[in-house]
Amino acid sequence: MKKHTVTSIQKMRDDNETITMLTAYDYPTAKKVNDAGIDMILVGDSCAMVVHGHPNTLTATMNMMVLHCGSVARACDRTMVVADMPFGSFQYGIEETMRNAARFVTEAKVDAVKFEATVNHIEKTKAIVEMGIAVVGHVGLHPQAVGALGGLKVQGKSVETARKVVTEALALQDAGVFAIIFEAVPAKLSEYVTKKLRVPTISIGGGPGCSGQLLVTPDVLGMYDNFTPSFAKQYVNVGEIMTNTFKQYREEVLQGVFPGEKHSYGMSDDVMEEIEKEFGKA
Repeated sequence: MKKHTVTSIQKMRDDNETITMLTAYDYPTAKKVNDAGIDMILVGDSCAMVVHGHPNTLTATMNMMVLHCGSVARACDRTMVVADMPFGSFQYGIEETMRNAARFVTEAKVDAVKFEATVNHIEKTKAIVEMGIAVVGHVGLHPQAVGALGGLKVQGKSVETARKVVTEALALQDAGVFAIIFEAVPAKLSEYVTKKLRVPTISIGGGPGCSGQLLVTPDVLGMYDNFTPSFAKQYVNVGEIMTNTFKQYREEVLQGVFPGEKHSYGMSDDVMEEIEKEFGKA
């Protein structure tokens, strides 16, 4: 199958085909996601937490994100790669936002960018779209605003916050985004807004009524247990498998089981004899 584009993702939405999306931050993981037939990858600023061990996403930098995005993009010949613009990369002027978005396209070779744009950033969204860069919007919970929100909380339960979700989604569509991520939004509200929009919606804690679903891959694999949101689903505990494997390796090394003969390189006795003649026996 050919690599996904804005057009093919829109067609999936129009044909009522569910869109699948996962995060990835490195070449090996992205290759597996691509080969599994997942439609889209988000190289999320969540890498600051699940890869680099920071307590939140705010420490992700442009250089960090460009490095991760380039690794992921090189692995994907089918899956669409979306770069997450980190905190501080778009909160200032339009020109700086445009330069940072361009870095992802020119240096990392991604297919699209995403940023947590509120109504205050709509002009920046338009500017990036007008550059010819595909943009994914983001409504609901904005992890980059964790300080102002007082924590990672569901957004849209009150009239005020629900109105904000609807208003931002419509504004982002008008600004030219080709898809919108709904994070930690009540399922009824996500389904309602999805029906009002022309562009695909991707749920990460937004319920089943969206055009597609997104999860953080380390959550799916059981690779990160510092914080697990309630909407995440663990399909396998790779983390436990890894820990047990490392324990087994340690025991085999300590007991002299590894490395064995088949894990070692041989040499002829004649060569060894010549070395011992020249340098003496050990």
